[in-house]
Amino acid sequence: MPSFVHLHVHTQYSILDGAAFIPKLLDKAEADNQPALAITDHGNMFGVKEFLNTAKRYPSIKPIVGCEVYLAPEGRLLKKNKEEATTCHLVLLAKNHAGYLNLIKMVSQAWIDGVYYKPRIDHELLQQYHHGLIAMSACLAGELPRLILAGKMEEASRLVTWYKNLFGEDYYIELQRHKTRLTTQNAMECYTLQKQIEPHLLDLAQKHDVKLVATNDVHFVNYEDAPAHDRLICVATNDDVTNENRKIRYTEEEYLKSGQEMIELFSDIPQALTATLEIADKVEPFSLDRAPILPHFPIPAEFSDADAYLRHLTYQGAERLYGTITPELTERIDMELGTISGMKFPDYFLIVADFIRAAREMDVWVGPGRGSAAGSVVAYCMGITLVDPIRYGLLFERFLNTQRISFPDIDIDFADDGRGKVLQYVENKYGKDHVAHVVTFGTMAARSAIKDVARVQRLPLQEAERLAKLIPDRLPDKDGKPQHITIENALKYVPELLAALKSEDPLVSSTVEYALRLEGSIRNTGVHASAIIIGPDTLTNFIPLSTTKDKETGEDILVSQFEGSLIEQVGMLKMDFLGLKTLSILKSAVESIKANHNTAIDINNIPLTDSATYELFSRGDTVGVFQFESDGMRKWLRELKPSCIEDLIAMTALYRPGPMDYIPDFIDRKHGRKTITYDLPQMEKILKETYGVTVYQEQVMLLSREIAGFSGLEADSLRRAMGKKKPEEMEKMKQDFLNGGKSKGVDETILKKIWVDWTAFAQYAFNKSHAASYSILSYQTGYLKTNYPSEFMAAVLSGNRNNIEEVSKYMDECKRMEINVLGPDVNESAHDFTVNRQGDIRFGMGGIKGVGYGAVDSIIQAREQGGPFRDIYDFAERVNLNTCNRKVLESLVYAGAFDSFADIRRHQYFLPCNKDGVFLDSIMRYGSRVQEEKNKDISSLFGAGPDSLAPPDRPVPPHMEPEAPEDLLKKEKEMVGIYLSSHPLDKFRFEIEHFTSHNLLQIQELLGNNREEEPFVPREVRLGGLVTNVTSALARTSGRPWGTFTLEDYAASWKFTLFGKEYEKFLPYMREGEALLVKCLLQERIQYKRKGQEETATGPKEKELRIQEISLLSNARESLQSITMDLGVEQISGAFRSELVKVLSENPGKITVHFVLKDKANKMAVKVFSRSHRIDLTPDFLNWIQKKGIAFSVE
Repeated sequence: MPSFVHLHVHTQYSILDGAAFIPKLLDKAEADNQPALAITDHGNMFGVKEFLNTAKRYPSIKPIVGCEVYLAPEGRLLKKNKEEATTCHLVLLAKNHAGYLNLIKMVSQAWIDGVYYKPRIDHELLQQYHHGLIAMSACLAGELPRLILAGKMEEASRLVTWYKNLFGEDYYIELQRHKTRLTTQNAMECYTLQKQIEPHLLDLAQKHDVKLVATNDVHFVNYEDAPAHDRLICVATNDDVTNENRKIRYTEEEYLKSGQEMIELFSDIPQALTATLEIADKVEPFSLDRAPILPHFPIPAEFSDADAYLRHLTYQGAERLYGTITPELTERIDMELGTISGMKFPDYFLIVADFIRAAREMDVWVGPGRGSAAGSVVAYCMGITLVDPIRYGLLFERFLNTQRISFPDIDIDFADDGRGKVLQYVENKYGKDHVAHVVTFGTMAARSAIKDVARVQRLPLQEAERLAKLIPDRLPDKDGKPQHITIENALKYVPELLAALKSEDPLVSSTVEYALRLEGSIRNTGVHASAIIIGPDTLTNFIPLSTTKDKETGEDILVSQFEGSLIEQVGMLKMDFLGLKTLSILKSAVESIKANHNTAIDINNIPLTDSATYELFSRGDTVGVFQFESDGMRKWLRELKPSCIEDLIAMTALYRPGPMDYIPDFIDRKHGRKTITYDLPQMEKILKETYGVTVYQEQVMLLSREIAGFSGLEADSLRRAMGKKKPEEMEKMKQDFLNGGKSKGVDETILKKIWVDWTAFAQYAFNKSHAASYSILSYQTGYLKTNYPSEFMAAVLSGNRNNIEEVSKYMDECKRMEINVLGPDVNESAHDFTVNRQGDIRFGMGGIKGVGYGAVDSIIQAREQGGPFRDIYDFAERVNLNTCNRKVLESLVYAGAFDSFADIRRHQYFLPCNKDGVFLDSIMRYGSRVQEEKNKDISSLFGAGPDSLAPPDRPVPPHMEPEAPEDLLKKEKEMVGIYLSSHPLDKFRFEIEHFTSHNLLQIQELLGNNREEEPFVPREVRLGGLVTNVTSALARTSGRPWGTFTLEDYAASWKFTLFGKEYEKFLPYMREGEALLVKCLLQERIQYKRKGQEETATGPKEKELRIQEISLLSNARESLQSITMDLGVEQISGAFRSELVKVLSENPGKITVHFVLKDKANKMAVKVFSRSHRIDLTPDFLNWIQKKGIAFSVE
């Protein structure tokens, strides 16, 4: 017979305080035959929907929704200093759905205007929203216990009266007995205080005829979880378990005790146990699930309803886009409108079309489409998408299907620098209280759980890093599906991790054990990057809300307390407003083209047939081109040589794990190396654009309709069944397909072959609607790169200005394209990268460290008003020196922004000028005096008044010795993040080009790429670069030295860690600024699992870079033995031959000279060597060979 119900329970949603996972709580409650279970997280309802969903799997348990709210006795709007602020606890439980709605109102309001360290309600809110709620007096932090502990018994009595008058029979006085087994002072004090207040609680209950209720303040599931929970508290308080003075009051008794344990604990007060059952009986079960509820869109008076208005706008758009409305188009539009109307989604389409229209009117660029929405002709006619579904064969059923009752999924890309304007528009139109962002939860992943536990247990850092690195980046697939990266899963494949769990070192084993228990715990909340909720009324009428600070504006924004996967279940309209950097880049480039060439480009109406653009794709010159810039993609583009937009769409779909295997076949078919065949003639019209290869889900859907007579809905069901690989559904669909095909006269053998082909590839088939939309965006970027390369690359650099490695990569691409990228200049730079009249790209001043928008605006304003600055004196006289302060000027100097004032070098600004400081300080004082004189109140308009000052003398630049280039470059990099005027590796360009095999960006991509196109082969790689960020340390356990250094080249950087003998061997090379040649082995680290005497390799294999040898780049040429030059036979004329002999003679050395003589006409080549000359690769010789354009190689 049921004997007890837990009514005070904290799940993991009591962030960094609760360590109880909801399924485990329900498992244990069910095993103990407990008839109900409540959750009462601290100050939030984050876990309520997950709790109710999970509880559906436990029919014997009644879920009770509650919250342990924070309460401000003096009022939630009163915010004293932290020491004086009083925040108490109160447990509230929802008796029914009405009570739930009141509870979410209160909890939301606590976040909206009651936050002061915690989100707090008060008595005012309780009076307003108490209906349908049960109140319990809570733990030692409760309002009533705190008054008792303070000896304020009369106030305590009045408080009980107040609560009883408000809640009546639904107010209970809570009893807790955490009789601890610990001997620590804090834990013992908790139980002491509970015993101290209990007699007073009993007296007050009797005096006011209030029932008692027993609870256990649950924070974890089992007693054995207590140490892990203790570590979680240390993570929250940034403490460690060895600190005996920690301010905690957990006793290890805060677990989900069995009914029997609670009976034994409260055997002397049985009525407190019975009350838990009474409360559970009072609760009426309710569901939060509901059909979608949409905001009402205002309809013009001349239209009867949203259906009529949507129809009007759709046909209006169709006339504009298609001109002639054919019967086929009418049929398609009416079919779509019928489905939309039947599913009651006209308002949805009107809402989306409205804010997209508003975005365009605000000059916020909107993407051509995203996802399956591009398959809708209605969306196209409404301006929601810009991809013609008829032209590209896109299907509406892929987007909206009456068998899938959920909101349409229209995700919208906005230029990332304008997304905020659109959100502001939506808030203004529907009301700020109708719009909210969506919460996300940051959880302790496997590695972070290990690191967190290791830190609070004071495990040595090196050992903590070792344990964390044992967690692999990926695990072998299981049943054809990827496995989640968890400690539990990793233990099956990583024997070193299992050994750590079983280690004899208790600190090591407990770190893994407690991390295993805490993994998945919620560490923090965040805001979803794109998801927005729009409600038909104040959102707190439907869902609980919290608040956070907007990262851009600093203002409070509303955030749902349910995450995105649950929001639509409670009927809320969730839309994704995505910020896409590519759109900002396109907009910036188009604006620059207009300014520089007076050419207005309508990017959405450029020709999709530009041959030069397809040549760019065919060359693989797609660095900076949306979706097409990876090394792997560029390799395939060079083989494919795309010639139309359909080729780009196909590559977008194929370049993914799985379908990537079909790319060679696709390419061979395009170029006629393989014959294109079709199982049935009617398949050609659908598969022709992909050369007979089934690439898209839409092709499967169209073919099933064509071959087997499937309806649009049946075709979509087939797509979903194939994608999800559900055997039962697949078998049924197979029979339907065979029967339908045979009824149309198709041979069963052919039908079965088609089915086998589909099932093999369908799991990889891609959404063509999305591929088409994004490929058009890719083409647009490629078009601008082809036809306006400087403007496009300037926009790309600006769009990536906050990522130094990306800036370096794109500057290298500019170099390859022979576009000059000039350093910042106060006479030409704007905030971002710009293009000057000569077609050069100028670095923006906003990219200089310490130079903000205000300073840049001040410089530009002065430049626009008075023309270019003549010199540094003119600059100081005209700019606002409050905004352009000394720090700003210092940054500008180091970045080279004053280098155009050729009479003063950078170093001179920091040389002593007089007794008052350096030259830069003198310039600042000079400018201030000039501006002071200009702004002085002159008594006469026609002459200087008696108080006027004589113009100050210009300070004279101090004499200087030549500055060291290394120092200049170091400061330049410090200011802008990269080397601009030159690079320390420039003097080793020959070595970098001829002695290295990879740059460091390629290494990053190789090591970070898990999508292998071919089997991995270990290889030797040779890298060149500068040493930076050298660190050395001693291992805490062994005391042996170890260290790290970063190797940095033109493209990127890579951090190496060295231990033991490797560290000792290579330590002499670990010097800041040293230029090194590093030979490494790129290999896979294989993990082994031991069983008896046998070791079996297990997955996954992780790539690693192991240093084999290090030498100085400056010594690289000493190893050269020969040079081979390629010459055409036509070059060996008398004049050239004499010049060659002269150059060889003038650069004598030890290097053998070889020639490959090529006769192109007869397709012959012969290799010979010079018996009379051996040379040295001097700068003069290399300049000559480069000037002549002679290809060469060295060994």
